[in-house]
Amino acid sequence: MKAVQVVTTTGPADIVVRDVDGPTPGPHDVLVEVHSVGVAFPDLLLSRGEYQFKPEPPFTLGVDFAGVVLDPGSPDSSRDGSSTFTVGQRVAGVNLHGGAAEQVANPAIFTFALPDALSYDEGAALPMNYLTALFALEERGGLREGETVLVHGAAGGVGTATLQVAKGLGARTIAVVSTEEKAAFARAAGADEVVVGPDFKDAVKELTHGVGVDVVLDVVGGPAFTDSLRCLAEQGRVLVVGFAAGQGIPEVKVNRLLLGNTDVRGVGWGAYAMTRPGYMQKQWHRLEPMIAAGVVKPPVGATYELADFGRALVDMDERRTLGKSVVRMR
Repeated sequence: MKAVQVVTTTGPADIVVRDVDGPTPGPHDVLVEVHSVGVAFPDLLLSRGEYQFKPEPPFTLGVDFAGVVLDPGSPDSSRDGSSTFTVGQRVAGVNLHGGAAEQVANPAIFTFALPDALSYDEGAALPMNYLTALFALEERGGLREGETVLVHGAAGGVGTATLQVAKGLGARTIAVVSTEEKAAFARAAGADEVVVGPDFKDAVKELTHGVGVDVVLDVVGGPAFTDSLRCLAEQGRVLVVGFAAGQGIPEVKVNRLLLGNTDVRGVGWGAYAMTRPGYMQKQWHRLEPMIAAGVVKPPVGATYELADFGRALVDMDERRTLGKSVVRMR
Protein backbone atom coordinates (compact mmCIF):
# COMPACT_ATOMS: atom_id res chain seq x y z
CA MET A 1 0.00 0.00 0.00
CA LYS A 2 1.02 3.64 -0.39
CA ALA A 3 2.03 5.72 2.63
CA VAL A 4 3.39 9.23 3.21
CA GLN A 5 6.70 8.74 4.97
CA VAL A 6 9.52 10.63 6.63
CA VAL A 7 12.76 8.95 5.61
CA THR A 8 15.02 11.75 6.80
CA THR A 9 14.01 14.48 9.26
CA THR A 10 14.97 17.34 6.95
CA GLY A 11 11.56 18.91 6.56
CA PRO A 12 8.41 18.65 4.42
CA ALA A 13 10.23 19.05 1.10
CA ASP A 14 11.80 15.61 1.64
CA ILE A 15 8.62 13.71 2.48
CA VAL A 16 8.08 10.75 0.13
CA VAL A 17 5.17 8.53 -0.91
CA ARG A 18 6.34 4.93 -0.77
CA ASP A 19 4.96 1.41 -1.09
CA VAL A 20 4.98 -0.27 2.33
CA ASP A 21 3.52 -3.41 3.83
CA GLY A 22 -0.07 -3.21 5.04
CA PRO A 23 -0.67 -2.95 8.80
CA THR A 24 -1.32 -5.91 11.05
CA PRO A 25 -4.03 -4.96 13.58
CA GLY A 26 -3.38 -5.67 17.23
CA PRO A 27 -6.02 -7.11 19.60
CA HIS A 28 -7.44 -3.66 20.41
CA ASP A 29 -7.20 -2.13 16.92
CA VAL A 30 -9.64 -1.31 14.14
CA LEU A 31 -8.42 -1.71 10.55
CA VAL A 32 -9.52 1.28 8.45
CA GLU A 33 -9.39 2.01 4.71
CA VAL A 34 -8.33 5.67 4.75
CA HIS A 35 -10.11 8.16 2.46
CA SER A 36 -8.91 11.53 3.82
CA VAL A 37 -6.08 12.69 6.10
CA GLY A 38 -5.92 15.97 7.98
CA VAL A 39 -2.80 18.13 7.67
CA ALA A 40 -1.62 18.83 11.22
CA PHE A 41 1.07 20.94 12.84
CA PRO A 42 2.59 17.85 14.53
CA ASP A 43 3.17 16.43 11.01
CA LEU A 44 5.33 19.45 10.21
CA LEU A 45 7.32 19.11 13.44
CA LEU A 46 7.71 15.35 12.92
CA SER A 47 9.11 15.95 9.43
CA ARG A 48 11.83 18.09 11.03
CA GLY A 49 12.50 15.90 14.05
CA GLU A 50 11.26 18.73 16.29
CA TYR A 51 8.25 17.05 17.92
CA GLN A 52 8.44 15.86 21.53
CA PHE A 53 7.62 12.37 20.25
CA LYS A 54 10.46 11.21 17.98
CA PRO A 55 9.80 7.97 16.06
CA GLU A 56 12.73 6.39 14.26
CA PRO A 57 12.65 6.97 10.46
CA PRO A 58 11.22 5.75 8.23
CA PHE A 59 7.75 6.36 9.65
CA THR A 60 4.34 7.31 8.29
CA LEU A 61 2.81 10.73 8.92
CA GLY A 62 -0.88 11.45 9.51
CA VAL A 63 -2.44 12.47 12.83
CA ASP A 64 -6.13 12.70 11.81
CA PHE A 65 -7.89 10.50 9.27
CA ALA A 66 -11.32 9.37 8.11
CA GLY A 67 -12.39 6.28 6.21
CA VAL A 68 -14.23 2.96 6.30
CA VAL A 69 -13.82 0.02 8.67
CA LEU A 70 -12.32 -3.06 7.00
CA ASP A 71 -11.94 -5.13 10.16
CA PRO A 72 -13.59 -4.06 13.43
CA GLY A 73 -11.43 -6.29 15.59
CA SER A 74 -12.70 -8.25 18.54
CA PRO A 75 -15.98 -7.24 20.27
CA ASP A 76 -14.06 -5.93 23.27
CA SER A 77 -11.46 -4.08 21.18
CA SER A 78 -12.37 -0.77 22.77
CA ARG A 79 -11.11 -2.14 26.12
CA ASP A 80 -13.61 -0.04 28.05
CA GLY A 81 -16.70 -1.12 26.09
CA SER A 82 -17.34 2.47 24.98
CA SER A 83 -17.54 1.73 21.27
CA THR A 84 -17.87 -1.11 18.80
CA PHE A 85 -17.57 -0.97 15.03
CA THR A 86 -18.86 -2.89 12.01
CA VAL A 87 -17.38 -3.62 8.59
CA GLY A 88 -18.18 -0.77 6.20
CA GLN A 89 -18.84 1.77 8.96
CA ARG A 90 -17.62 5.34 8.38
CA VAL A 91 -15.16 6.44 11.06
CA ALA A 92 -12.65 9.11 11.98
CA GLY A 93 -9.53 8.56 14.05
CA VAL A 94 -6.50 10.15 15.61
CA ASN A 95 -3.04 9.02 16.72
CA LEU A 96 0.49 10.36 17.06
CA HIS A 97 1.22 9.38 13.44
CA GLY A 98 0.48 6.67 10.89
CA GLY A 99 -2.83 7.82 9.38
CA ALA A 100 -1.44 8.98 6.01
CA ALA A 101 -1.60 5.55 4.40
CA GLU A 102 -4.13 3.62 2.36
CA GLN A 103 -4.86 1.52 5.44
CA VAL A 104 -4.26 2.10 9.13
CA ALA A 105 -4.65 -0.12 12.19
CA ASN A 106 -5.78 2.32 14.87
CA PRO A 107 -6.68 1.71 18.52
CA ALA A 108 -10.44 1.47 18.91
CA ILE A 109 -10.33 3.95 21.78
CA PHE A 110 -8.90 6.57 19.40
CA THR A 111 -11.44 5.79 16.64
CA PHE A 112 -14.92 7.32 16.38
CA ALA A 113 -18.16 6.79 14.47
CA LEU A 114 -18.39 9.49 11.79
CA PRO A 115 -21.87 11.03 11.54
CA ASP A 116 -23.53 10.81 8.12
CA ALA A 117 -23.84 14.62 8.05
CA LEU A 118 -20.07 14.94 7.62
CA SER A 119 -17.89 14.08 4.62
CA TYR A 120 -14.61 12.18 4.87
CA ASP A 121 -12.75 15.48 4.43
CA GLU A 122 -14.68 17.00 7.33
CA GLY A 123 -14.14 13.86 9.39
CA ALA A 124 -10.39 14.10 8.88
CA ALA A 125 -10.57 17.72 10.05
CA LEU A 126 -12.30 16.87 13.30
CA PRO A 127 -10.41 14.77 15.86
CA MET A 128 -7.28 16.58 16.99
CA ASN A 129 -8.51 20.16 16.58
CA TYR A 130 -12.01 19.75 17.97
CA LEU A 131 -11.08 17.47 20.86
CA THR A 132 -8.28 19.91 21.71
CA ALA A 133 -10.74 22.82 21.62
CA LEU A 134 -13.21 20.98 23.85
CA PHE A 135 -10.45 20.03 26.31
CA ALA A 136 -9.14 23.60 26.34
CA LEU A 137 -12.49 25.30 26.88
CA GLU A 138 -14.24 22.83 29.14
CA GLU A 139 -11.54 20.94 31.06
CA ARG A 140 -8.85 23.64 31.32
CA GLY A 141 -10.82 26.84 30.83
CA GLY A 142 -13.89 25.98 32.88
CA LEU A 143 -16.00 27.81 30.31
CA ARG A 144 -19.51 28.69 31.43
CA GLU A 145 -22.53 29.47 29.30
CA GLY A 146 -22.76 33.19 28.53
CA GLU A 147 -19.03 33.87 28.87
CA THR A 148 -16.97 35.50 26.13
CA VAL A 149 -14.08 33.73 24.39
CA LEU A 150 -11.34 35.52 22.43
CA VAL A 151 -9.66 33.29 19.82
CA HIS A 152 -6.28 34.08 18.28
CA GLY A 153 -5.41 32.53 14.92
CA ALA A 154 -9.16 32.23 14.49
CA ALA A 155 -9.08 31.33 10.78
CA GLY A 156 -6.80 28.32 11.33
CA GLY A 157 -7.70 24.74 12.16
CA VAL A 158 -7.63 25.00 15.97
CA GLY A 159 -9.04 28.53 15.80
CA THR A 160 -12.13 27.63 13.78
CA ALA A 161 -12.66 24.53 15.93
CA THR A 162 -12.55 26.69 19.05
CA LEU A 163 -15.04 29.19 17.63
CA GLN A 164 -17.51 26.40 16.91
CA VAL A 165 -17.06 24.45 20.14
CA ALA A 166 -17.34 27.66 22.18
CA LYS A 167 -20.63 28.40 20.43
CA GLY A 168 -21.77 24.86 21.16
CA LEU A 169 -21.04 25.47 24.85
CA GLY A 170 -23.11 28.66 24.82
CA ALA A 171 -20.35 31.27 24.71
CA ARG A 172 -19.94 34.52 22.75
CA THR A 173 -16.90 34.49 20.46
CA ILE A 174 -14.47 37.19 19.31
CA ALA A 175 -12.02 36.20 16.56
CA VAL A 176 -8.61 37.84 16.08
CA VAL A 177 -7.13 37.47 12.59
CA SER A 178 -4.47 39.12 10.43
CA THR A 179 -6.31 39.83 7.15
CA GLU A 180 -9.77 40.64 5.81
CA GLU A 181 -9.81 37.30 3.97
CA LYS A 182 -9.27 35.50 7.25
CA ALA A 183 -11.89 37.71 8.90
CA ALA A 184 -14.51 36.54 6.38
CA PHE A 185 -13.46 32.91 6.95
CA ALA A 186 -13.75 33.28 10.75
CA ARG A 187 -17.21 34.84 10.42
CA ALA A 188 -18.33 31.98 8.20
CA ALA A 189 -17.00 29.53 10.81
CA GLY A 190 -19.25 31.12 13.45
CA ALA A 191 -17.45 34.07 15.07
CA ASP A 192 -19.81 36.64 16.61
CA GLU A 193 -17.26 39.45 16.28
CA VAL A 194 -13.98 39.75 14.37
CA VAL A 195 -10.95 42.00 14.99
CA VAL A 196 -8.35 42.38 12.24
CA GLY A 197 -4.71 43.17 12.94
CA PRO A 198 -2.20 42.96 15.79
CA ASP A 199 -3.62 45.92 17.74
CA PHE A 200 -6.64 44.04 19.05
CA LYS A 201 -6.66 45.12 22.69
CA ASP A 202 -8.60 48.39 22.37
CA ALA A 203 -11.10 46.88 19.94
CA VAL A 204 -11.77 44.00 22.34
CA LYS A 205 -12.26 46.39 25.25
CA GLU A 206 -14.79 48.32 23.16
CA LEU A 207 -16.64 45.15 22.14
CA THR A 208 -16.92 44.10 25.78
CA HIS A 209 -17.80 47.61 27.05
CA GLY A 210 -14.58 47.75 29.02
CA VAL A 211 -15.21 44.53 30.94
CA GLY A 212 -12.85 42.25 28.98
CA VAL A 213 -13.17 38.63 27.96
CA ASP A 214 -13.48 35.58 30.19
CA VAL A 215 -11.27 33.22 28.18
CA VAL A 216 -8.48 33.73 25.62
CA LEU A 217 -7.36 30.79 23.51
CA ASP A 218 -3.85 31.49 22.25
CA VAL A 219 -2.25 29.34 19.57
CA VAL A 220 0.01 32.19 18.45
CA GLY A 221 2.12 33.36 21.40
CA GLY A 222 4.65 36.09 20.65
CA PRO A 223 3.90 39.78 21.30
CA ALA A 224 0.13 39.17 21.39
CA PHE A 225 0.39 37.32 24.68
CA THR A 226 0.79 40.36 26.95
CA ASP A 227 -2.14 42.14 25.33
CA SER A 228 -4.19 38.97 25.79
CA LEU A 229 -3.60 39.23 29.53
CA ARG A 230 -4.68 42.87 29.40
CA CYS A 231 -7.92 41.87 27.67
CA LEU A 232 -9.04 39.60 30.49
CA ALA A 233 -12.02 40.31 32.70
CA GLU A 234 -11.69 39.65 36.41
CA GLN A 235 -11.05 35.92 36.96
CA GLY A 236 -10.32 35.53 33.25
CA ARG A 237 -8.16 32.72 31.86
CA VAL A 238 -5.57 32.62 29.07
CA LEU A 239 -5.28 29.12 27.58
CA VAL A 240 -1.88 28.45 26.03
CA VAL A 241 -2.17 25.96 23.16
CA GLY A 242 0.89 26.76 21.04
CA PHE A 243 3.36 29.29 19.67
CA ALA A 244 2.63 29.57 15.95
CA ALA A 245 4.16 33.07 15.80
CA GLY A 246 7.59 31.48 16.21
CA GLN A 247 8.94 34.48 18.11
CA GLY A 248 9.96 32.78 21.31
CA ILE A 249 7.95 31.65 24.29
CA PRO A 250 6.38 34.64 26.10
CA GLU A 251 6.95 35.25 29.80
CA VAL A 252 4.35 36.16 32.39
CA LYS A 253 4.73 38.90 34.98
CA VAL A 254 2.83 37.21 37.75
CA ASN A 255 1.92 40.45 39.52
CA ARG A 256 -0.53 41.03 36.64
CA LEU A 257 -2.23 37.73 37.50
CA LEU A 258 -2.49 38.72 41.14
CA LEU A 259 -3.96 42.16 40.47
CA GLY A 260 -6.70 40.85 38.17
CA ASN A 261 -7.30 37.46 39.80
CA THR A 262 -6.50 35.94 36.41
CA ASP A 263 -4.93 32.67 35.27
CA VAL A 264 -2.61 31.37 32.58
CA ARG A 265 -3.29 27.68 31.92
CA GLY A 266 -1.46 25.23 29.72
CA VAL A 267 -3.39 23.03 27.29
CA GLY A 268 -1.76 19.70 26.46
CA TRP A 269 -4.62 17.60 25.15
CA GLY A 270 -2.66 14.75 23.56
CA ALA A 271 -0.60 13.71 26.56
CA TYR A 272 -3.67 13.95 28.78
CA ALA A 273 -6.19 12.17 26.56
CA MET A 274 -3.98 9.36 25.26
CA THR A 275 -3.14 8.15 28.76
CA ARG A 276 -6.80 7.96 29.86
CA PRO A 277 -8.63 5.11 28.07
CA GLY A 278 -12.16 6.11 27.18
CA TYR A 279 -11.58 9.85 27.61
CA MET A 280 -11.57 10.63 23.88
CA GLN A 281 -14.77 8.63 23.39
CA LYS A 282 -16.48 10.71 26.08
CA GLN A 283 -15.26 13.86 24.35
CA TRP A 284 -16.58 12.64 21.00
CA HIS A 285 -20.00 12.03 22.54
CA ARG A 286 -19.96 15.64 23.78
CA LEU A 287 -19.38 16.81 20.20
CA GLU A 288 -22.10 14.65 18.61
CA PRO A 289 -25.07 16.89 19.53
CA MET A 290 -23.11 19.93 18.32
CA ILE A 291 -22.52 18.15 15.01
CA ALA A 292 -26.19 17.17 14.77
CA ALA A 293 -27.21 20.79 15.40
CA GLY A 294 -24.83 22.05 12.71
CA VAL A 295 -22.82 24.16 15.14
CA VAL A 296 -19.78 21.96 14.60
CA LYS A 297 -18.99 21.58 10.90
CA PRO A 298 -15.26 21.71 10.16
CA PRO A 299 -14.33 24.25 7.48
CA VAL A 300 -11.97 22.55 5.04
CA GLY A 301 -9.85 25.27 3.50
CA ALA A 302 -7.90 23.31 0.89
CA THR A 303 -7.60 19.77 -0.40
CA TYR A 304 -4.49 18.12 -1.84
CA GLU A 305 -3.59 14.96 -3.71
CA LEU A 306 -1.52 12.29 -1.99
CA ALA A 307 1.70 13.31 -3.74
CA ASP A 308 1.32 16.87 -2.46
CA PHE A 309 1.36 16.13 1.29
CA GLY A 310 4.70 17.94 1.65
CA ARG A 311 3.38 21.00 -0.18
CA ALA A 312 0.35 21.05 2.12
CA LEU A 313 2.68 21.20 5.13
CA VAL A 314 4.71 24.04 3.57
CA ASP A 315 1.52 26.00 2.88
CA MET A 316 0.47 25.56 6.51
CA ASP A 317 3.91 26.51 7.79
CA GLU A 318 3.84 29.71 5.72
CA ARG A 319 0.34 30.52 7.03
CA ARG A 320 -1.30 30.43 3.61
CA THR A 321 -4.06 28.05 4.63
CA LEU A 322 -7.50 28.67 6.07
CA GLY A 323 -9.30 26.21 8.32
CA LYS A 324 -8.05 22.64 8.10
CA SER A 325 -6.25 21.34 5.04
CA VAL A 326 -6.96 17.79 3.94
CA VAL A 327 -5.10 15.26 1.76
CA ARG A 328 -7.28 12.83 -0.18
CA MET A 329 -5.95 9.29 -0.19
CA ARG A 330 -8.38 7.97 -2.82
